[in-house]
Amino acid sequence: MNKIMTAIAAATSFAAASVAFSLSAHAGEVLDRVLAKKKLTVATSVGWPPASFVNDKGELDGYDVEVAKGIAKYLGAEAQFVTPAWNIVTAGKWEGRWDITMGQMVPTKARAEKFDFPAVYFYYKTVAVVHKDSKAAKPSDLGGKVIGVTSGGSEESYANHTFEMLDGSPVKYEFTPGQVKTYEGSGPNPWDDLRLGEGVRLDGILTDEMLAGNQIKAGYPFKILEPALVVTPGAIADLHGDKEFSGKVSAAIKSMRDDGTLSKLSIKWYGVDHTAEK
Repeated sequence: MNKIMTAIAAATSFAAASVAFSLSAHAGEVLDRVLAKKKLTVATSVGWPPASFVNDKGELDGYDVEVAKGIAKYLGAEAQFVTPAWNIVTAGKWEGRWDITMGQMVPTKARAEKFDFPAVYFYYKTVAVVHKDSKAAKPSDLGGKVIGVTSGGSEESYANHTFEMLDGSPVKYEFTPGQVKTYEGSGPNPWDDLRLGEGVRLDGILTDEMLAGNQIKAGYPFKILEPALVVTPGAIADLHGDKEFSGKVSAAIKSMRDDGTLSKLSIKWYGVDHTAEK
C-alpha cells in the first residue's frame, strides 16, 4: 500500500470516528438507501472530456461515468447522474442529493475534514497553461501574474499555497501569483479569457494536463509549461458517516482493478493507463 492510500485509510478511519454523532449521515444510512432503491446517485460534470461529458447522442459518457456505472453494478444498483458545479460538490453540503462524486477529487487534508475517500482510481498531472504567444517558458515565469483556476479545485489551493497532500508529501510551489482569479461551474470560463491573449484578462491557467491537451487539440491557442507542478491522485469521495457504504465502494474499485476493468477503461478513454501511481 503506497503512502497516499495509507494516509487515506487512516484519515477515513479517524474522520468516521470523529463524526459518530453527526446528523448528516448515520452508519448504514446511505448504503441502505442505495440498496433499497437500487439507485446510486453520482455527482459528475458535463464538460470534462474524456472523464465526463455529453456525447453525440446527448448522453453522459466518459471514463468517470463508466467507472461509476461499474460501482453501481457491483452494488446491484443503477447509476443516476447529477451535474452540480464543482464548488458546490466540494462545499460538502450534499443534503442527500447524491451519494458519491466522480470528479477525480484530490484527497487533501482540508477535504478530509468533510469527506471519506474510499478509493483512488486515477493519477494526473497539474500543469500551468499560457497563451501560445506568451513569453513564459517555465512555471516560475508566472510569478506576479494573474492566474485562473476553477473555484473549489486543488489548483486553487496550489495557487494560494494552501495545498496539503493527505499523506503529508511536500509540495513545491514554483511561483507566487500576483492575483488568483476563480471561475465557477457556469458563466465565463478561464479558457475563453486566456484565448484573448496574454495579460488581457489572464496570464495563465492551472489545470490538469489532459484537459489542457484537449483544449489545445480543439484549436485553442495555448501551450503547456514544463515541468508539471504536481502529480496528484484522483479519488472517489463521499461524506463522512457511513463506513459500510465507503467499504462497498472501495471493494467495487478493487474488483475493477483486480479484473483489469479499471485499466482497460483508462486506456479506452485516455490511451494510457492512469490508474497506477508512476
